[in-house]
Amino acid sequence: MSDFVSFRSVVDPSDCDFLGHMNVSRYFAACSDAVFAVQSEMGMTAEDMRSGRRLSFAVVHADSSFLSELAAGDAIYMRTSVVECGGRSVTFRHRLFRAGDGKEAFQSVFKCVLLNLDTRRAEMLPDEIRIKAQEWVEEGCTGMPGA
Repeated sequence: MSDFVSFRSVVDPSDCDFLGHMNVSRYFAACSDAVFAVQSEMGMTAEDMRSGRRLSFAVVHADSSFLSELAAGDAIYMRTSVVECGGRSVTFRHRLFRAGDGKEAFQSVFKCVLLNLDTRRAEMLPDEIRIKAQEWVEEGCTGMPGA
């Protein structure tokens, strides 16, 4: 498996701006929701973040492309894959699609560090998280830095 569905929703009229399409902030909110879904799949649940290991991914860089407009009523879903896995970071590719026709509407690459929520510093990825991230490495990528 190189990616999975990390987010599903329907564009609500309140998600749209006065131009009639989904507002930029909502695209990034969908990515944020997807990162939390990915974390949960990796074993970093909300409970674990609150009172367990106190680790969470934090975005340090994003590169995004808006490819097609989305409007109120459009069913949407996001697929997430891993581009690269470093010592303290994972780079994710989020691709947002309109469910009705399968057209890709948005893509963003998020470089995320594993943040210790107590010290507010990046930590080394635990082996179990690195192993899980390797399951989602895009075809053609090794998942290792510089490859």
